[in-house]
Amino acid sequence: MAAVTSRQRILTALVALVLMLSAAFYALAQQTGEAKKSPAAPAGKRHTLAATLETVQWGWLDPKEPPKLTVDSGDTVSIETMMHSHDKVRPGITIDEIVALRRANPGGGPHSMTGPIYVNGAEPGDVMEIRIVKIVPKPFGINFNLPGKDFPTIGALAPEMPDGYVKFFTLDLKKRQAEFKPGITLDLKPFPGTLAVGIDPNDPSPRKGGATDPMAPVSTLRPWKNGSNMDINELQEGATIFIPIFLKGGLVWTGDSHCRQGNGEVNLTALECSYREIALQLIVRKDMKLEWPRIETKTHWIATGFDEDLNKAMINAVRESVDFLEQQKLVPMSRYEAYALSSMAADCRVSQVVDVRKGVHCMIPKSIFTKKS
Repeated sequence: MAAVTSRQRILTALVALVLMLSAAFYALAQQTGEAKKSPAAPAGKRHTLAATLETVQWGWLDPKEPPKLTVDSGDTVSIETMMHSHDKVRPGITIDEIVALRRANPGGGPHSMTGPIYVNGAEPGDVMEIRIVKIVPKPFGINFNLPGKDFPTIGALAPEMPDGYVKFFTLDLKKRQAEFKPGITLDLKPFPGTLAVGIDPNDPSPRKGGATDPMAPVSTLRPWKNGSNMDINELQEGATIFIPIFLKGGLVWTGDSHCRQGNGEVNLTALECSYREIALQLIVRKDMKLEWPRIETKTHWIATGFDEDLNKAMINAVRESVDFLEQQKLVPMSRYEAYALSSMAADCRVSQVVDVRKGVHCMIPKSIFTKKS
């Protein structure tokens, strides 16, 4: 019996060793595969950036604002965000108070922007890869439309909605849900409405106070090549955005935090909220060149386009889709083939129509590429 027990122990130990080695080889294979897919993913340090009146700017991206944090490429920053207007939008606020806050910052957006974050090594012409690692909302949400009688161009149906309206939400963070009203429940799908790098000096947006200096502050209202108020609801946890860099250090900001939004954001606001934490990994890409922001999710590549004219925003997004498909290496194709494939497979959606510059994003499904590398 003792000999049998001894043999059983040896056999058990050998099985455990084989399983352990198999797991190790599997993990190594997974790491190698990930490295192939993402060669520019160095593991860096972790930082935190709290939202205070010192670290949060209300409604303007100022390229001369001193950085609130300096990090290296590959570092991850856990960022806190505020509600609109330096956290003045709180439970119980009236629509008249919201209107007063809108008018208190002429030309500027309502958005509270945490930053900027300076990334060592980032230079104009590079691309900032921003990976959204984690999003943890705070439990308060709000949606409102401004009175159409006073703001007739802000909102898809503003002239038909003369009065302002505000609705408050207590977010159930355990269930990741919000009750719109009894019988209607919304699943939370948080994403940053505004994610930006430093301004493009050639952005045709008006500058603060009517300044003619191209390095004067730019309002957070309009999305542009540097990102900013894109309101693209695909930018959820796990997504990655690539944004062309215009200023030394990159200068990364985030705010206008959302907990859910339908494409179009038609009444002006989404389910506006703020975050205890949005963790962003910031990677400087010197091997990429882009004109407009580009997004990657688990299932899609997403091309973007913005313009005051929705038709031109659509043209910009479609051109970006064609450029991407023509340049990708998985299955080489001509520009005409890329144009045809965009027409058959790219799902172009209206991101928003309420930020002065309209947005369109075209979603290219990864599943259409069946050739294995």
